[in-house]
Amino acid sequence: QVQLVESGGGLVQAGGSLRLSCAASGWTFSAYRMGWFRQAPGKERESVAAISWNGGMVYYSDSVKGRFTISRDNAKNMMYLQMNSLKPEDTAVYYCARRVSITRGTWYDGEEYDLWGQGTQVTVSS
Repeated sequence: QVQLVESGGGLVQAGGSLRLSCAASGWTFSAYRMGWFRQAPGKERESVAAISWNGGMVYYSDSVKGRFTISRDNAKNMMYLQMNSLKPEDTAVYYCARRVSITRGTWYDGEEYDLWGQGTQVTVSS
């Protein structure tokens, strides 16, 4: 079954940390670039981070740069998002996504991704 499954969300106080995981199955994980997105209630989906096939190149939105770290383990078909120094404005549902093989846009364009997980809720209390 071709799918992505996120886990690791939860409730944390401001300043705390969480590590999100994304498990891929049913396809060749190492052949695809990947990304993390999030969507807060009443807001549009926004890009968070992206990573190249082997993890050699990573990208972050300005809002999370320096606090979040994206990584992947191709041997385990897993991607991660380490989130430190969390803020209440980080509260959202976080999604992992697979980027299309032949790209036409940028890493932060959601239209560039063709497979999405169901999402995991992250809530940061003040």
